[in-house]
Amino acid sequence: MATAEKDKKVKSPNMINLKDALQEYFGFDKFKGEQEGIIKSILAGKDTFVIMPTGGGKSLCYQLPALVSEGTAIIVSPLIALMKNQVDLIRGYSHDDNVAHFLNSSLSKVQQRKVKADLLEGKTKLLYVAPETLTKKENIDFFHDIKVSFVAVDEAHCISEWGHDFRPEYRKLREIIKEINEDLPIIALTATATPKVQDDIVKNLDLQDPVIFISSFNRANLFYEIIPKTSKAQVLKNMVKYIQKQRHKSGIIYTLNRKTTEELAKTLEANGIRAVAYHAGLDAQTRAMRQDQFLKDDVEVIVAT
Repeated sequence: MATAEKDKKVKSPNMINLKDALQEYFGFDKFKGEQEGIIKSILAGKDTFVIMPTGGGKSLCYQLPALVSEGTAIIVSPLIALMKNQVDLIRGYSHDDNVAHFLNSSLSKVQQRKVKADLLEGKTKLLYVAPETLTKKENIDFFHDIKVSFVAVDEAHCISEWGHDFRPEYRKLREIIKEINEDLPIIALTATATPKVQDDIVKNLDLQDPVIFISSFNRANLFYEIIPKTSKAQVLKNMVKYIQKQRHKSGIIYTLNRKTTEELAKTLEANGIRAVAYHAGLDAQTRAMRQDQFLKDDVEVIVAT
């Protein structure tokens, strides 16, 4: 069971009308699937483990409790592009740029000082951090000076050596969280985890009697098709033909390496398709610009690793 100490850290779910909060902050009339139960669990101060497919609404499971809780929720995310996207969305809902920030290597020293000033003034409800950022002693010391409501570990499968996206920095998270405040509730979220990976996540984050939510992976709105690969030229021809039939729609093409993203983006552009490459070899400013172009429909296709 969650300790009494943890229960004091966040508001009781009984004190909050969650459906009213959902409407106020996000404009939705009802929760999807297990969202409400997950939110009540973290608001009750319980360690919570969520396995939910992409598109199932994982982000809202920590965003809403962060917005209604006292203090700032720390969200650990491995992807800088994802952080920016999430922060932009939250700011759009609230019309207040101070409500959400990210803290990672893409920020200048001046920008980092601005983020920390907002945190110290209690203006920020959600702070997205890269695991590498969280491991820095200066940041750990800083978090001692602010009230943290809970910690959300997104893409939690990265913590497991058995997972497909293992990140060594994720193995240090439990130790760091204890340094900040050992009583903080933790919510771990992932879209995929085998039983072995699930056990590894619970063990390495030292989740205490976690409430576990596993959602169905059946997605009625998705269509899967496997097409035999022929020659490279034929693959490109089929790809261009397919995309040209999807006018006014957007999409992402994943490739195995950076070089292919650049080559494929140029091929699509040569065929009248607005496309850009997106990979870790690009500088932060270019990645941010291309992400914004995609979100604003200035480009139709992103080719990414």
